[in-house]
Order: sequence, then C-alpha cells, then structure tokens
Amino acid sequence: MSAASATRTFRIAAIPADGVGEEVVAAGRTVLDALAADSGGAFAFDWTEFPWGCGYYAETGRMMPADGLERLRDFDALYFGAVGWPSVPDHISLWGLRLNICQNFDQWANVRPVRFHPGITSPLRKADHAELDWVVVRENSEGEYAGLGGRNLSGRGPGNEVALQTALFTEHGCERIIRFAFDLARQRPRKKVSSVTKSNAQQYGMVLWDEVFARVATEYPDVATESVLVDAMAAKFVLKPEDLSVVVASNLNADILSDLGSALAGSLGLAASANLNPERRFPSMFEPVHGSAPDIAGQGLANPAGALGSAALMLDHFGLHAEATRLRDAIDATTAAGIRTPDVGGTAKTTEVTAAILDHLG
Repeated sequence: MSAASATRTFRIAAIPADGVGEEVVAAGRTVLDALAADSGGAFAFDWTEFPWGCGYYAETGRMMPADGLERLRDFDALYFGAVGWPSVPDHISLWGLRLNICQNFDQWANVRPVRFHPGITSPLRKADHAELDWVVVRENSEGEYAGLGGRNLSGRGPGNEVALQTALFTEHGCERIIRFAFDLARQRPRKKVSSVTKSNAQQYGMVLWDEVFARVATEYPDVATESVLVDAMAAKFVLKPEDLSVVVASNLNADILSDLGSALAGSLGLAASANLNPERRFPSMFEPVHGSAPDIAGQGLANPAGALGSAALMLDHFGLHAEATRLRDAIDATTAAGIRTPDVGGTAKTTEVTAAILDHLG
C-alpha cells in the first residue's frame, strides 16, 4: 500500500466565529497542519471554514444558516473559536450557534482540563511547590442550560412579569456523565472522582444526581470518590487543589468551576475544552474557553494556548495520542521559555507564541 493511500484524512469544520476566535483558530490550524506535514503521510487535515457568528447575524438575522447542522453533520470534528459580540445579545449568540450545535449533536460530555504551565505565575501559592493537574467533566446537554422555562404575565403591567428557568435532570443524563467521569479517572495516575452538587438546597434534580453517583460508584471499587457541595468545592479549588483528579458536575456548576480552575492556572486564555459525543454518532467540537474578548480582538494579542490545547484534545479524540502529547509539551516549552502573551505577563503576539510552539514541536 502506498503512503498516499495509507493517509488518514480528517475532515474538520472550522468555525472561528467572533472576535479573537478568528486569530486563535488560525493559530490552531497552522500548528495542526504542521503536525500533519511532519507525520510522513500518516494523517492529514481537510479544512472547511464556515463564516458564521455575530457578523453573519448582522447580515442575515441568524447566527448560522437554517441547514447549518446538516452541513456540519458529516465532518469528523468541529474546531470552534469563540462566540459573542457587543452588538448581539449574549443569549441570542450563544443559543444561535454554540449551544445549537452542542445540543443537537448531543455533545453531552464537556471536558475541561486544568493545566498549570511552567513559567506562568499562578495566583495560587500551592502551585509553586505542588503538582496540580485535574480535569472538570461537565454535563453538557441538560441541567441548568436545558433552555426550559419562559417569561409570563408581562401584560399585567410593569413590575409584574415572572420568569421561570427550569433545570432538567434525567437519570439517563446523570448516569452517562458520571460513568464517563469514572472511566476517565481510571486512565489517570490518581483514580478519584469528586461529584459536585447543591443538593441541600436543590432537593430534586441534584438529589437524583447524588443518588445516581452513589449507585454508579459501586461499580468502580478501584476509584476513590467524594460528594461535595459546590460552594465547598469552590473553596477546595483554592485551599486543597492537590486533592483533585476528576471533578464531575452539572452544566452550570462545572462551567463556573472550570473557569475558576483556569483562573487559578493563570488565565482563561490557557483553558482548553472538548464537547464530546462519545458514541460518535455526531461530530465532537473542540474550543478554547476564553470567549471572543472584544477588547483585544484584531490586535494580535490573544493567547493561542487554549485553542492549541483544544487541538490536542482533538488529536486525542482521533487516537493520535503521541501527537497530542507532543503539542502539549511544545506549549509547556514555550511558556517555560518566557514567550507569553500579555494575559499571562508577557509581551508576545499571538503569531510569536504560535511560531515558538512550532519551533518547540521539534
């Protein structure tokens, strides 16, 4: 068999969307293509870029076309930038694009590693002398972001409107994300899962979560467990992070906690994520956590580490684990060398950090 015929070609839909999303997706594509070019023909990426987002909304009144999901369905993965712009209400931009994709493609497992990079000062004093490395697993399809509820009674006059926002917890949804967290913990050096709820105050959905967690835990006797209220876990992120390995929580709680973890690592610009459909019935989506950052968009100051960390998660998803490790090591070598964007105390541009990471790929 020839090298050309043996090449695995991954079809990737790139959706830079808004603000710094364009800059960091461009950086990620450059690095991923460099890895492919260095693979000796083992794999390649076939990119298709979609110009959807708030700019598209200004032209069409939609964040993506009506047939957008159908156009994305057959790709191997989606590489996403960031969504949001001051001219479009956040709930419209988010629900019109990112959540539209996540929910319709049943990307129910959101994985957000918390990584501490050499050369980057953490506000957490323990990071100076402790090995800290944990991952937040976020239920990504229901919970507090299910989109259930409504606004009513506005016809009764000012001050009388009522808004209901209903969180949805199903036994099936709870079990699959909790089981995912246990399976992930078995792959890590420290085999532990910390479940996070607020079941003392939210006595229905989160008590169901607690009960499912206790039941599933009996099937994983080799994995240590704990159940922690979300406020206590926020404190634990700061006071005892060395005790964490896999933290599993609902859509809202994990969203907040993962941002806290990234801030403790030094910047939201470092944070990577994967929105997974583990059954692979639909493409999974890989995106940095940092958002569109309108204040620095177009200035070449965006930190590409989050997008490149997300690219590493995509490589893992494709079974290219050696390449994923190589990319993560190159990011660490770059930060250790002091080549950093302003959000982590440096002066380098996005393109300079990207070039350094390319150099450190070796």
